[in-house]
Amino acid sequence: MTKESHERYGMHELGIMTGVVDSVTQAARANDALKVLKVSLSVGRMTEAIEDALQFAFEALTDRDPLYEGCVLEITMVEPKSRCVECGHEYAHDRFHVSCPECGGFGELICGKELRIDSIEVDLPDDEDDEPSADAPDA
Repeated sequence: MTKESHERYGMHELGIMTGVVDSVTQAARANDALKVLKVSLSVGRMTEAIEDALQFAFEALTDRDPLYEGCVLEITMVEPKSRCVECGHEYAHDRFHVSCPECGGFGELICGKELRIDSIEVDLPDDEDDEPSADAPDA
């Protein structure tokens, strides 16, 4: 993706990733994490978010933050799936063809619009440094 593409299409993704980074940072700090190693997201295609632009926004937001040094962003794009309100048939589709392939009825989206932090992997301080050893003699 070119710089122009990021400037043109990246605002939506920047807003999404700002929320993700804020949430991850809050969770990491609340757990005294030393580093965020990996963030895994599920993003529905119906959000119209562009995977490369999400990656670019994440890198731009975390580039100079030591908490995120070496962090990997894993994005799983979730394809849309709907259930027909007329016949109950469940089917996969793209963003533009949402009517039921069985009866032509209206499809109710059941997945493909999610935006979810699936997991956060962090490096935590060793507990041994904070707690006295059971083998340590009493003073």
